[in-house]
Amino acid sequence: MDKMRNAKFKIGQVVKHRLYPFRGVIFDIDPVFNNTEEWWQAIPVEIRPHKDQPFYHLFAENAETEYVAYVSEQNLLPDTSGTPIRHPDVAEVFEQDESGGYRPRHSQMH
Repeated sequence: MDKMRNAKFKIGQVVKHRLYPFRGVIFDIDPVFNNTEEWWQAIPVEIRPHKDQPFYHLFAENAETEYVAYVSEQNLLPDTSGTPIRHPDVAEVFEQDESGGYRPRHSQMH
């Protein structure tokens, strides 16, 4: 779990994007950028994040739809709304705790 050491957010945390109207639950963290160069180049240069920071995989949603997002740490803020995430994959990976947060489900493998 060394890669978690420098991450500001944690798996199961609900976050929102700093610039765009979407929010989600973190389900994986990359310690540095780990996507394609094409993906990175597609981000407008004025808001393109640095690659040497944690990047987060989110079960994300906006007003219209649910999807998976890949977001730099600099573009995330904690979501304190307390509103549950409606993304359909959340229930498969996480269970909600008493505080309204999410924790990974333990696999039932034998």
